[in-house]
Amino acid sequence: MTQTSVAGSTTGQLTFADLEAADQGAAGESSNEFSDRSLFDTTLVVVDLETTGSDPARDRITEIGAVKIRGGEVIGEFATLVDPGRPIPPQIVTLTGITTAMLTDAPRIESVLPSFFEFARGSILVAHNARFDMGFLRQNAIRLQLPWTFSLSLCTVTMARRILSRDEAPTVKLSALADLFDVSVRPTHRALDDARATVEVFHRLLERVGNQGIATVGELTSYLPRANPRLRAKRALADHVPARPGVYLFRGPSNEVLYVGTAVDLRRRVRSYFTGSDPRRRIAEMVLLAERVDVVECSHALEAAVRELRLLAAHAPAYNRRSTQPYKGWWVTLTEERFPRLKVSRTPTDESVGPVGNRAGAATVADVIAAAAGLRTCTKRSGARGYHWCATTDGVRQPGSCRASSAQPQTVPDYLPRVTAVRRLMRGEADDLLDGLTERLADLAEAHMFETAARHRDRLALTIDTLARCQRLGALCSIAEIVIARSDGEHGWQFAVVRHGRLAAAGRARRGVAPMAVVDALIAAAETVIPGPGPLRGAPAEEVGLIYRWMTEPGARIVSTTDPVALPAGSAERRLCWSQSAHDARSVRPRTRRAS
Repeated sequence: MTQTSVAGSTTGQLTFADLEAADQGAAGESSNEFSDRSLFDTTLVVVDLETTGSDPARDRITEIGAVKIRGGEVIGEFATLVDPGRPIPPQIVTLTGITTAMLTDAPRIESVLPSFFEFARGSILVAHNARFDMGFLRQNAIRLQLPWTFSLSLCTVTMARRILSRDEAPTVKLSALADLFDVSVRPTHRALDDARATVEVFHRLLERVGNQGIATVGELTSYLPRANPRLRAKRALADHVPARPGVYLFRGPSNEVLYVGTAVDLRRRVRSYFTGSDPRRRIAEMVLLAERVDVVECSHALEAAVRELRLLAAHAPAYNRRSTQPYKGWWVTLTEERFPRLKVSRTPTDESVGPVGNRAGAATVADVIAAAAGLRTCTKRSGARGYHWCATTDGVRQPGSCRASSAQPQTVPDYLPRVTAVRRLMRGEADDLLDGLTERLADLAEAHMFETAARHRDRLALTIDTLARCQRLGALCSIAEIVIARSDGEHGWQFAVVRHGRLAAAGRARRGVAPMAVVDALIAAAETVIPGPGPLRGAPAEEVGLIYRWMTEPGARIVSTTDPVALPAGSAERRLCWSQSAHDARSVRPRTRRAS
């Protein structure tokens, strides 16, 4: 059935109907020849492609890697670079490491694809995000007038979403699943490495369903989600959606916003909702309720991501589970009392660090900093007294008592240096307070107090992460205006005008358009941003984080700025390597215990 539709195509371009037919075939009649075959006795070819882009009609394959398996064993491999007949876009070079020069002597797809089809003949194709790989293979088969003989394909993304819980696998990217299953071959965005990693992920996923009585190909495809006819009937909602980057909004019967999402290709993403490939029941329920899909076209991915955050905050859609409260979070704030202390608050001041996702985490950061500086943690009012005194017992501070406990009363001059040290730490002017905490960790380990040391390590790592994040985002928010440019991969430029950490304007200068004229127009029309209180000047931390990552990725350039772009000299950023080591140690600890 699938073979007939491909061979009969006269457009030379893969359509949405072709992909939908392939999806249905993977769970329906086209799998009949394999349905009763044992998974153990079935030959499968796990394939991965590298390409010049994401559009099967316009972009070309640059590398094919495939691993043939049967009975859990590798019985063959196929790997080759492919000359696409065009230069490789810079962002693809950055991602894969494949350059135009590397492909000069590589064979063309006309000679590679027949060889691959012969290698995979009679097998089931498996891929991570099979929709992408099958789309390119089928499109090239149409262009070269080669018969498509593969009646069934399996997708490890679909399998992972069906088999793994959201808590266990928040994302089903290949790299994340490789980490989850601790596979021996790590994905590298090179075809053969990624195919080998997918083989191990595929086997580990099959292990999860083996005890549920799933032993044949038919049982596996029945277990995976199928397209709902009611969903397919609504695909006309996507007819007007452009193939552009932007944000989409599903609206319900009363025009209410049900769901907001972002995509680099709005048409492809919105259409995917009507195939039943998403196993989440709430998403299927949302699509069935939807009456309309609105889109906001954007200049580039950063603008789309920021607009998505703002729309989520404005509408709080019932079917979105994240980022509907951009200002939600907890701040560690230095009070303005006679003897200042650190408190946890929802509202930041200029003497705050954060935000932290939960109150307990913020309280931990406050306690770690207070302990390092000897800042009080009691809530006593000093009143008219000119001193602070939480007495020690026989000169020893008791567990759980005030961090500023002392044998003698402390006056303001006695206490003030501690407050100054905390201010300097929070502002990134000096981080010497953290030295004492790392030394404390070494002392605990040397004394073989490993459980206490582990707790101290985790608390310190959280504190470093919070300080570093606040300081780097705060440095961006302190800049009145900065204009950033990045290549669009098509000899043009993408621009972002950022004011006090918020995206004020976004645009693109296509190839042949004078870029500075576009920059001047964007600056003139940019949103006016009035800075607010706190280290982030009132900007949502998630939006500032998106902008910071976009401007610090390879290839970004500063066009103009009103203030220097720099981190404070004593920023906790320089301790992030230590923090990462602490997180790594924590993550391997349970695995070590099981092994012993």
